[in-house]
Amino acid sequence: MKKYQQCERIPFRMKIPNNSFTLENPYMKILLPIDGSKSSLNAAKYVAQLTSNMRTKCSVTLISVHDDFGLNHVKQFVSKSVVDDYLREISEKELKPSQKILDTAGVKHSMVIKRGNVSQEILNLANKEKFDLIVMGSKGRTGILDALMGSVAQKVSASAKQPVLLIK
Repeated sequence: MKKYQQCERIPFRMKIPNNSFTLENPYMKILLPIDGSKSSLNAAKYVAQLTSNMRTKCSVTLISVHDDFGLNHVKQFVSKSVVDDYLREISEKELKPSQKILDTAGVKHSMVIKRGNVSQEILNLANKEKFDLIVMGSKGRTGILDALMGSVAQKVSASAKQPVLLIK
């Protein structure tokens, strides 16, 4: 039987860079990008569980971003307001299951709907509103484009100043 040397326990401390979560303001802001995929729904479930286990108060912001680049050919025939309404309806449909999970868990949350480059819009909001943590699904709704351009989760985790937690 091997003898193991006892190691000294070192406390773990997570450093959150330049954000609002401090001892004076123990209020954590979590950004939760939602795209309607199974992994983004799992991320919402994880956030609901995470916030219930935390001692500090948490505020969660759900964000849905749609890249309207693929709709450029449609914009020639349909007005901008019709395209905006269409994208808003899709976003609200995608946000509804996650919103229901957070409502059931009693988590305070808000919603943001944006248009543009998905990863860039997520990063812009995270930096502008000084979120403490980004929790997102590891695989989203984009299919073949991931092979060509790289996934949104990879771009966000590589470029974010905040910690990013990817959920399967």
